[in-house]
Amino acid sequence: MSSNDNAAAAAEENSPKMRVIRVGTRKSQLARIQTDSVVATLKALYPGLQFDIIAMSTTGDKILDTALSKIGEKSLFTKELEHALEKNERENPCDAVVFHPRFVGKTLETLPEKSVVGTSSLRRAAQLQRKFPHLEFKSIRGNLNTRLRKLDEQQEFSAIILAAAGLQRMGWQNRVGQILHPEECMYAVGQGALGVEVRAKDQDMLDLVGILHDPETLLCCIAERAFLRHLEGGCSVPVAVHTAMKDGQLYLTGGVWSLDGSDSMQETMQATIAVPAQHEDGPEDDPQLVGITAQNIPRVAQLAAENLGISLANLLLNKGAKNILDVARQLNDAH
Repeated sequence: MSSNDNAAAAAEENSPKMRVIRVGTRKSQLARIQTDSVVATLKALYPGLQFDIIAMSTTGDKILDTALSKIGEKSLFTKELEHALEKNERENPCDAVVFHPRFVGKTLETLPEKSVVGTSSLRRAAQLQRKFPHLEFKSIRGNLNTRLRKLDEQQEFSAIILAAAGLQRMGWQNRVGQILHPEECMYAVGQGALGVEVRAKDQDMLDLVGILHDPETLLCCIAERAFLRHLEGGCSVPVAVHTAMKDGQLYLTGGVWSLDGSDSMQETMQATIAVPAQHEDGPEDDPQLVGITAQNIPRVAQLAAENLGISLANLLLNKGAKNILDVARQLNDAH
């Protein structure tokens, strides 16, 4: 979920027996596609309810002439919709490269020297500058439609980097020229996961959307979000992750980079976490962990995932990650 992958914010008027549930969403095409998919699932599960979708513009949608890292606010695309976060099954969390038509068939490695690659993410730029020093990286803003139009109709960019999940959900898989695996570019916290935001104390809605949980995705996202929060990271610093669940072990890799990618640090840790069966009941008074409410996932599993994220962040901080992040913030602010 990226941050840039949240699907919708749902609010019910008062009673769980009321037939109308209002669902807020960003106005972008991708946001609507994701929201519509969530609402379609809920309609199938709760045929007696009516869902009204309300589209709105967020801070991030309105400010398009400034790099995300310069705006200086968190939750740019969700603040107007925000309260508690729920996770749904995760799409491919990796980044994808879309090439200008004249470079179809190329890879980042085989692009000509000094080719310009567009991305709005410091995380992507820092990692890829280190991996592909022959390329130049430049900020590009706008929704997916706008970025693809800038790529195709202008000669400025040879390629742009986008979330594979967004392209998949838009039905634009044919534009993907290269998938960047974690060894090349680790992804953003929550990228690829759909989020449904609900008022924190709206128990009726928490119960209603709780059925959408994918336990493995949720635990991965808890670990990732705990890692980012403990590092005090955000859009203004390059922080990236990679998670995998295998045989009851949750593996979390996290890294930090300088803005130009010349300085970096990454580590991997693992923890034993029993993934519960879908919809296994947990304690009713579970508090939120890193903004996520999941009452049907046992608290012990959630705490283990959160502690993994915190432990990995502490490991990096003890090795000097704070200095890398502080310098990155200062340089970003200066520019």
